[in-house]
Amino acid sequence: MQLTFEEEITKTQLEIQEQTMQTIGADLHDNIGQLLSLTSLTLNSVELEESHKAHPKINAAIDLTAKSIHEMRLLGKLLQGDQLVGLGLPEAIRYQVSWLERTGQYEIIYSQECEMPTENNPNIDLIVFRILQEILNNIIKHAKATRIVVKLDRKEEKLQLRIGDNGVGFDMDNLPSGNVGMGLHNILKRAAIVGGEVVIDSGKGKGTRIDLIIPYS
Repeated sequence: MQLTFEEEITKTQLEIQEQTMQTIGADLHDNIGQLLSLTSLTLNSVELEESHKAHPKINAAIDLTAKSIHEMRLLGKLLQGDQLVGLGLPEAIRYQVSWLERTGQYEIIYSQECEMPTENNPNIDLIVFRILQEILNNIIKHAKATRIVVKLDRKEEKLQLRIGDNGVGFDMDNLPSGNVGMGLHNILKRAAIVGGEVVIDSGKGKGTRIDLIIPYS
C-alpha cells in the first residue's frame, strides 16, 4: 500500500507539471503573444516626424510592454508547478481558479470557509490539487458551462472540496465512457488512495456537482 501511494504521488507530480506546461504554452500563445504582437504593430506605426501623433503610440507601447512583463511574472510563479501546493492548498486552488477566470469564459466563485492547519499535508494536498485540476479539465472539455463554484471547507478533521458547474451534466445511471469516464475513474481512485470519498450529483441539463471528502488532521 505504501509503494502504491508513493507511485501515485510521483505520477501526480508529473501530471501537475504537464498540466502546468500546457497552461504556460496556451498563455504564451493566446495572451503574451498577442500583447507582444500588438506592441510591435504599435511601434511600427510610429512616425517620428509627427511627434504629436508619436507620443500617444509610444505611451501605448510602453503600457503594453508593462502588461507583458506582468504576465511573464505570473507565468514564472506558475512554473513552480507542484511547489505552488507547498504554499498551502487554499493558495494553490485560488491560483488555479484565477488562471481559469482570466480566460473570460467562466464566472468563477471560490470560497474558503475554514481555517487550515498550521502545518500542511503536502502529499494529501498534492492529490487534492490534482483532483481539482482533473475536474476543472472535464468541465472545460465537456460541460459547456459558464459558471463554476469551488468551495473549500474543513469540519471534524475532514477536508471537503465542492466543485459545481451549470453545464450540460450527464445521466448518473449511465456514466459517460471515453475521456470523461476515465477522468471520473481517476478522481475516484485518487480519493480512495488517501482514504477519501467522492459524491457526484449530476443530471442531463442540470449541471454537475462533485463533493470530495478526505480525512485531514
